[in-house]
Amino acid sequence: MAVPSGPKFTHLKDETRDNLVAILESVPEMKDLVIDPQLMKPLDHFTGASFLKEHGVNKIFKLESGKLEVGGDKRIYLLRPELLSTKYVADHINNDKMSGKNRSYKIVFVPRKLYSCEVILEQEGVYGDVSFDEFQLGFIPLDEDVLTLEIPSFLKDFFLDGDQTSLSFVACSLMNLQRWYGTIPSTYGLGNCAKMVGELLKNMLDEEGDYKPVDGPEIGSLILIDRGVDFVTPLCSQVTYAGVLDDTFGIRSGVVEFGPDVTGKDQNTKMLLNDQDLVFCDIRDRHFSNVFGYLSQKAKDVQSGYDKRQQLSTVSDMRQFVSSELRGLRQQHKGLTLHIGACEVVLKTKTKENFERRLQAEHNMLELIEDKEDIDYAEENIIRQITPFKTLQLLCLMSLTRGGVEPKVHRSLKHKFLQSFGHEHMLTFNSLKQLGLYTEPDKKGTFKILSKRLSLVPKDVGKIDLKNPQDMSYVFSGAYTPISCRLIEQVLLNGIPTFEEMSRLLAVEYFSSRMTSSVKSSSVHGTRASKCVLVMFLGGCTFSEISALRLLAKKLGYRIIVATTSILNGTRLLESVTETNRK
Repeated sequence: MAVPSGPKFTHLKDETRDNLVAILESVPEMKDLVIDPQLMKPLDHFTGASFLKEHGVNKIFKLESGKLEVGGDKRIYLLRPELLSTKYVADHINNDKMSGKNRSYKIVFVPRKLYSCEVILEQEGVYGDVSFDEFQLGFIPLDEDVLTLEIPSFLKDFFLDGDQTSLSFVACSLMNLQRWYGTIPSTYGLGNCAKMVGELLKNMLDEEGDYKPVDGPEIGSLILIDRGVDFVTPLCSQVTYAGVLDDTFGIRSGVVEFGPDVTGKDQNTKMLLNDQDLVFCDIRDRHFSNVFGYLSQKAKDVQSGYDKRQQLSTVSDMRQFVSSELRGLRQQHKGLTLHIGACEVVLKTKTKENFERRLQAEHNMLELIEDKEDIDYAEENIIRQITPFKTLQLLCLMSLTRGGVEPKVHRSLKHKFLQSFGHEHMLTFNSLKQLGLYTEPDKKGTFKILSKRLSLVPKDVGKIDLKNPQDMSYVFSGAYTPISCRLIEQVLLNGIPTFEEMSRLLAVEYFSSRMTSSVKSSSVHGTRASKCVLVMFLGGCTFSEISALRLLAKKLGYRIIVATTSILNGTRLLESVTETNRK
């Protein structure tokens, strides 16, 4: 079944770059740029050092605490609207005042200025020394079908702290997509956050009217889904290639950094992972067990390509080979070397961690097998001091799948964890309880009901083909289909009744809206436009879910574009809600 084409996102990059240029050129002549570390990798998708220098940037600094005495007389700060970052800026300005340095300062908040940041600047006595601007760093295209807002704090802000500040930015970013690609006729949402964003979007559309697509084909429907609807999936160990890379090395804004153990050289190497890397494009969604064999075969093919040189007899043939093939072979060779090196490091790491035992424990939990040996295994992780977040993943997964952990075991595991990793994690357990991630038993047993209703666990795991997958559960070795992906599948097949039923079961809100004005309303089925679907994860999305949705799109003949507030994995989820590890 042919998958329909979807919109290209070059407009988004061009627009963001133009907005940044306008901000840089608002400060004439040469200036320094001080960038919040959180923004460095996202900005790399739009600019580089040479681009910034073309627009009057003399020196680039990372925003840090302490003094920043070097640099010129004009300075632009580019930062997230966070209190600590704002305090750093105030400290820089006050240090300049004390040393008699006279500079002009502009603070550019991304995506917008908050009153709380203004209060900090007033308290520090520097409010009158700065000018302000805002930079809407909206969706960043990580791949041809993946967009991210790169707001890693979104999950903690909304789901833990109840902070709704970012919701309007998410809605504005979704509105901006529609300005380019046309008004989306149908919107469906599951979760309290999804409903709020859906209602904000509807109000904006009612005020601004309809948009015709500038760059088609248009998007037929939008599905908004809360991360809180499915905390199980990000707590599972990933086994697709992209997921394994993220769990092992950490992929930030689509970039992975490999150390000497991968490169075989003294320095680290950064690698951009998207559809431009043809090797990665071929293996990103594969189950890890099938990656090494593929890379070995690909390496032989590249070697055969190099060997063609021996058969070239004329200067014309040599010129043709150099111009059309050699560069591509060198790029593939470089990519293969890094991916093979990464696989070797992953295999060593997983062997050292006894990864197979961990997967067995996780699969037992997902399949609702309450084995005491899995509790013993969790205790073993605590005693051996396997990293705190990897250990917490196990405890939280056990709690979510069992509908809570029996009180005596709950107390015992918590006590041992605090003894092993430090009593500052008392705050961590409070956060986990508030989110419902590590609790004592409740009567609902939500996961058990969901598992049965949505057929999350295949009846015969042995029949799941990991090499040529036909079932989304392959992203977890056939043991489990992500709840979020199954919900999306059900909406594509059956429409809003799925979300209505799930909202009752999960005790959350749902949202549904159809355009009835001049824009032609479409159902989730049927028309060409409706075959292009935008799925927005509010609170983060994993690489496993992206791989599962790519398979679903292929099976159903859809084009699914995945948008998210950030790319998530189990460690980042738990880090984001843990005060002891706030970065």
